[in-house]
Amino acid sequence: MCFSLQWLEAFLVWLIVICAVVALLRLLIGFVIPKLGLGGEVVGFVVKAITIVIWAIVCIGLVYFIFSLVMCLGPSMPRLPGR
Repeated sequence: MCFSLQWLEAFLVWLIVICAVVALLRLLIGFVIPKLGLGGEVVGFVVKAITIVIWAIVCIGLVYFIFSLVMCLGPSMPRLPGR
């Protein structure tokens, strides 16, 4: 089976764990950087950079998920005309 309920359960658990780790990292960075004496401009830059990295990871995961789903279709997948 390509996508069973067990696979979906594991995927959702990992998704929740990743979201929790990212949220904790953002919270930790917002707490630590001012303690180091760096200004608010640096904090804003770091938070924006982390947000970009998070979105990149989410998009890569979506591409992987979509291609895995398409691979499950196998030979029954409709072909483009002219090929």
